[in-house]
Amino acid sequence: MGCLWSIIIGAVAGLLAGKIMRGGGFGFLWNTVLGLVGGWVGGLLLSLFDVKIEGGWIAELGTGLVGAIVILFVANLFKKKK
Repeated sequence: MGCLWSIIIGAVAGLLAGKIMRGGGFGFLWNTVLGLVGGWVGGLLLSLFDVKIEGGWIAELGTGLVGAIVILFVANLFKKKK
């Protein structure tokens, strides 16, 4: 159940990040993938700054959201303008 829960939280984080980043969405599938990777990146970034997160699924969602926003920002730098 833990892996499934992480996928759900990553999907929600990716969708929220797509909504927060104006024009930064890549569609449901890619936002979900970015949310999953964002959870890992967010955890890495927070550990670099020695931030300890405790708080259950809300903390996991926040971590994934921070990471997904960072990834969307970087991805938008390389996205082709139409």
